[in-house]
Amino acid sequence: MDVRIRDARPEDAEALVPLIAAFRVELARLRGEERGPNLDSAREELAEYLGKGYPIYVAECEGELVGYLVCRVEDDVVWAESLYVRPEYRRRGIGSALYGKAEELCRELGGDTVYNWIHPDNDAIIAFLAGRGYTVLNLIELRRPWPGEVPRRRIRVGDHEFDY
Repeated sequence: MDVRIRDARPEDAEALVPLIAAFRVELARLRGEERGPNLDSAREELAEYLGKGYPIYVAECEGELVGYLVCRVEDDVVWAESLYVRPEYRRRGIGSALYGKAEELCRELGGDTVYNWIHPDNDAIIAFLAGRGYTVLNLIELRRPWPGEVPRRRIRVGDHEFDY
C-alpha cells in the first residue's frame, strides 16, 4: 500500500467532505449519540477551515483520500484540530504520518509541541498521542447535559460529584 501525505489542494474539497462528516459521527458516538453523516455541515466546516487559512494535510492512497489532519495555528502555537483516518486504513502508520506534518509545522514556527483538545473518552487518540510522547494535562470538561443525554460515569472532585 503506497500512501502519500501532502498538503490539501482545492480539488480535494469534495473528497474531504465525507471524511469530515465521518469524523463528526465518531465524535458524536463518544458522547453517546448515534447519528449519520451530515455532508452539508461538513462542507461548512471545511469552508471555515479554508476561510481561516488552517493548514490541511491529506493522506492519499491510489488516488483516493483516506485521511486528513487540520491544524489550527494561533501565533506560533499549532493545535491538531481534527485527525481522521478511514477505519479500514487505520493501524498502518497513516495517522502517525499525518500527525508528523503537524509536528513539522510546529517546529517550523519555532514551537516544540502540538496541542490537542481531546474528548476524555477518546481512548484511541489518547493512546496514539501517548505513544508519540504526549501526556495528559487535563481530563476535566464541564458542561450541562444535552437534552436526553444519559450520563455514563460519576466522578468526585473535591466536595462535588458530577455525572458525565
